[in-house]
Amino acid sequence: MRFVDTSILLYAISRDAAEEGKATIANEIIDAGEIGLSVQVLQEFYVQATRATREDAITHDEAAGLVEAWCRFPAQVTSVDVMRAALATRSRFGISYWDAAILEAARSLGCSVVLSEDLDDATDFDGIRVEDPFRHTA
Repeated sequence: MRFVDTSILLYAISRDAAEEGKATIANEIIDAGEIGLSVQVLQEFYVQATRATREDAITHDEAAGLVEAWCRFPAQVTSVDVMRAALATRSRFGISYWDAAILEAARSLGCSVVLSEDLDDATDFDGIRVEDPFRHTA
């Protein structure tokens, strides 16, 4: 099982022609299943997907429906233990708290790979490896 970050979900709904390749890849990842995510990722998706300044914003009902559909995948809650681990990871690796929370949610779900374009591709964070699924797209 691979953990997906928010960008995967956002590209999956993108109608921007410049993001067509990334949208295809994102939808293939979701359709293949065997993914995990976190409540944080779902919350970030909702906020960004419905943002009034987003050119291809979707409605509350559309975003809520997608969040509900994606709840079929294992979703890690941000517990006190996950938060404490994220604080330690943030301190150890010098990354943002939010990125550290993604890594620690993945670890809590038993994922060893996080799919993200926001963290450096192929970086290993104490047994959690980052893969950028869009590294070969323009």
